[in-house]
Amino acid sequence: MENYLKENFLEVKPKHSPDEVLQKWRNLCAVVKNPKRRFRFTANLSKRGEAAAVRQSNQEKLRIAVSVSKAAFQFIQGTLVSDYVIDVQEEVRAGRFEICADELGSIVEGHDVKKLNFHGGVDGIARKLHTCTTNGLTSENKLLNRRQEIFGINKFDEAQVGSFLAFVLEALPDMTLMILAVCAFVSLIVGIALEGWPKGAYDGLGIVASIMLGVFVTATIDYRQALQFRDLDKEKKKKASIQVTRNGYRETMPIYDLLPGDIVHLSIGDQVPADGLILSGFSVSIDESSLCGVSELVMVNAGNPFLLSGTKVQVGSCKMMITAVGMRTKWGKLMATLSKGEDDETPLRLKLNGVATFIGKTGLAFAVVTFSVLVQGLFTRKLLEGTHWSWSEDDALEMLEFFAVAVTIVVVSMKNDKALVCHLAACETMGSATSISSDKTGTLTTNLTVVKACICMNVKDVDRQNTASSFSSGIPDSAVKLLQQSIFNYFGGEVGVNKERKPEILGWPTEAALLEFGLFLHRDFEGERQASKLIKVEPFNSTEKRMGVVLELPEGGLRAHTKGASEIILAACDKVINSNGEVVPLDEATNDHLNATINQFASEALRTQCLAYMELENGFAPDDPIPISGYTCIGIVGFKDLVRSGVKESLAISGSTGITVRMVTGDNTNTEEAEESTDVIIRGRSAYKNIKNFVQFQLTVNVVAVIVNFSLACLIGNAPLTAVQLLWVNMIMDALGALALPTEPPTNELVKRSPVGRRGTFIRNVLWRNVLGQSLYQFIVIWYLQVKGKALFQLNGPDSDLILNSLIFNSFVVCQALLWKSSFFELC
Repeated sequence: MENYLKENFLEVKPKHSPDEVLQKWRNLCAVVKNPKRRFRFTANLSKRGEAAAVRQSNQEKLRIAVSVSKAAFQFIQGTLVSDYVIDVQEEVRAGRFEICADELGSIVEGHDVKKLNFHGGVDGIARKLHTCTTNGLTSENKLLNRRQEIFGINKFDEAQVGSFLAFVLEALPDMTLMILAVCAFVSLIVGIALEGWPKGAYDGLGIVASIMLGVFVTATIDYRQALQFRDLDKEKKKKASIQVTRNGYRETMPIYDLLPGDIVHLSIGDQVPADGLILSGFSVSIDESSLCGVSELVMVNAGNPFLLSGTKVQVGSCKMMITAVGMRTKWGKLMATLSKGEDDETPLRLKLNGVATFIGKTGLAFAVVTFSVLVQGLFTRKLLEGTHWSWSEDDALEMLEFFAVAVTIVVVSMKNDKALVCHLAACETMGSATSISSDKTGTLTTNLTVVKACICMNVKDVDRQNTASSFSSGIPDSAVKLLQQSIFNYFGGEVGVNKERKPEILGWPTEAALLEFGLFLHRDFEGERQASKLIKVEPFNSTEKRMGVVLELPEGGLRAHTKGASEIILAACDKVINSNGEVVPLDEATNDHLNATINQFASEALRTQCLAYMELENGFAPDDPIPISGYTCIGIVGFKDLVRSGVKESLAISGSTGITVRMVTGDNTNTEEAEESTDVIIRGRSAYKNIKNFVQFQLTVNVVAVIVNFSLACLIGNAPLTAVQLLWVNMIMDALGALALPTEPPTNELVKRSPVGRRGTFIRNVLWRNVLGQSLYQFIVIWYLQVKGKALFQLNGPDSDLILNSLIFNSFVVCQALLWKSSFFELC
């Protein structure tokens, strides 16, 4: 079977398969699947081309808009704004706003500098939106609700979960059910015509009842699944948050609560949550490739103040004002087209459908042979009796029963799709993981804190139980002031005031820890920042592992500060502040001492950063790069990374299963701790195990049913299990199995199993052993009852055949119940 899958479905990939290959695959699957239901969560091939064309058009328009706005900026700046009138809707005026949502959207989406200037620039837009660029919006619910009614919410249109009736109707166009419906119709017509009502309708009505059961069970599974994924999606969206200023206080809030007029703070790595205009920022570069397909970074500044939702901050940090949200943003419009073409197939789906297709073809072959054998037996008997030219109603009913048995074998072989669930790609990937690479800071560890520092060649512990003066004792005041100036004038973090009017530190973990240390030394954060004028900021660069600022000092003169990886910054220094506060050359002995201090901090599992400064005596222009050498070392600080609880245990469990855990870090701290990623792996393996268990259960039931009817039909000319009996067994067993087996909760024991790769064999030898072993056992039981049942139970009289068939059927059902409860599932 594995060879069959590889030979026939190798071209179908989980991602980026050609449309022709996917269409061929779907045509094949449609023979044994309900295509509408089966491919509900995969790419809509008929719409994907259309979506791609719309997306390309949008990207081209955006690329042209960006290029034109840049090229024409200087020309536009020098021209007068034409007299054109903006029509503000009555409801907008009633809300006391002076600009409508469509106008705001056109300004940012079209990078229309001319129109922006017409409205008075960024400050004019802020006035018309009734917001403050410093304090943000007010949090009064009435005003926020009015703003939301006029400008919308920051959410995208989502497909609503249909009613239960819609899922029932979706489950009806299934090839299996269509075959059964035809069989039921023929059975009812022939049965009633030959045996009358109601006796002649028993088999047909039984098939109809089994069809309805299958439809309602399928609809129930799909409807419940849709509700679960909707709730999961809502829970996931609650976790997406951004830093916002409202009522003058900086706070973290969900991005879906943003409104036009909100003031949002962005830094490196943040995704722009809505369309807007930059208010202030330092060396801000945006990656707009997600929208326009151009990988070149776009500089955002006063000359090009436009920020688009879905883009990403690659360099710098900034403060922006939201102008458009949700479906009014460029990203929202693009997402509306992209939703028509989703992912292709997951690896497990491919394997399951390959198995289903193989079994379906095999079942069809068995059905044809079974029907041929039964019909041949009937003809042979009539030929021997000399009645082959005379056909009675009983002969017609017997032929109908043969046809029903054959159809049922086909149906039994085709009912293999209950185990499928949607959106398995990430879950399957984690379940097959053999290696985990994790960031250390904030993931494997809790928040950083400064616990040690080497200032002016003196190493001191930072004990917050003592006062700042005790730490500063022995350190010259001039060096402490330089340290404070260096710490407070970087823009990777902020010290704000929360609603309780208490200081709150926001920003990257390292910056927040450094600011906490600075506040320990000196509480006046704002005073220190306002004392100097900021000339230039070069944000942290992961390649150079450093960041820098240039300040204009209140007493005159220019000073550059830099900090970053200790070895890199120390190598850029040629001077150092000694214990007397004097700037002296950095000789070899002193350099060795500082490097030994860095290594000592690292041996204590501390992250380190070096802080340095230099006086720019020859002046500095904002367009000049900040110098990379010639600095004076202020000191070295050591950060403590506290390991999260449970990390060591998770690492031990991961290692026992062959999963390699790697830590990704930018410092030289040697640690081997792992975060609790095993929980995700457990869930992935649980999905794989549950579905595999159900496939094994279903295979066993189907293989037994097919083999029993086929073999006994060939041996004794009679099928022991009738069509209605087989249908009811399969419908009930499939339904109960689909509801129970694939939804068993995950257990920690799963992580002890070895991972299964994407190309791993799905139908392994141990599974075939279980399936064939159980099939052989059940076949022997059914065969023995069929051949020796009457003698064993001393059945005589006209009802002996009916009683024996009932015994065989009930024995078959009991075997399936025992199979369901047996512990051999754990072996696969």
